[in-house]
Order: sequence, then C-alpha cells, then structure tokens
Amino acid sequence: MHVLPKATVIRPCGPEDIDRLMALWLPSTIAAHPFVAEKYWRESAALVRENYLPRAQSWACWHDDEIVGFISVLDEQFIGALFVERAFHGRGVAQALMTHVQQRYRRLSLEVYQQNLRACAFYHRHGFQVTQRLFNDETQAYTLIMNWPAVENSTRYA
Repeated sequence: MHVLPKATVIRPCGPEDIDRLMALWLPSTIAAHPFVAEKYWRESAALVRENYLPRAQSWACWHDDEIVGFISVLDEQFIGALFVERAFHGRGVAQALMTHVQQRYRRLSLEVYQQNLRACAFYHRHGFQVTQRLFNDETQAYTLIMNWPAVENSTRYA
C-alpha cells in the first residue's frame, strides 16, 4: 500500500487554482498520451481552461504548498481528469484522490485511452469496469468508457 508523503492534504479547488491545475494538466496529459499528437493537447488547452475546469468540481492534492495531483468531476459523475505530478507517481496520490471522490459520489464514469495501460490498470484496481469502446476520430485512437460501481451485465473489452 502506498502512503502519501507527510504534509499532504486534499482540498477543493476554486477559480484561483485553474492556472496551477493547467500547469500540471498540459505536461501530464502529453506524457500520459504519447500516442496522440502533442499539438492536439496544446490546441485543447483553452477548452480545458475555459470550459471543463470551471464547470467541474475539482480536488487537488497539495504538498509543500504545491499541487501534486488533481481530480475533476463533471456533472456529478464523470471523471474528466486525474493527473499526478511525475515525481509523485506511485506514492499514493492518485489512489487518495480516487478514494476521495468515490466516497462522495454513488456512481462515477470516465473515458480513458485504451493505450494508456497504466491508467486502465489503475481504474480496474479501483473497481471500474469497461462498458464501451469508442474510436476517437480526432486522435485516431480507441477510448474506453468505464463505470463504477461496475455495471453487472457490462461487456468486457480490456
């Protein structure tokens, strides 16, 4: 079991945190998705900053006055983002953030790139199950829709 570093706290984010969230989001999403052109993520940044993050309920994991990870939930059920600073990978930050939202919502869903094997394995470990496989025309890659708690008669794709 991973233990969060000392002096780490999870708290809700507000509009004042968007610049810090974006500073983590862009390099993290580029690193997590090497199979998608970097240009796609750079062009998506304005939409994330101006539309998704302001509409989402986000929580950040803070360590030494810096955001080291965050999770965002749209429409009370859709996890639109879960990113952790590379130096904090494997240290329990993502697990703590996921547990945080699973304690607050009865149902959650998300979309993850099938080629993002690390993320797919993480979501499976947290009880998410694949219910749909889609092809994203913009990125030319397959995504998986995953739900928690797992739907009983869902189709297994991964």
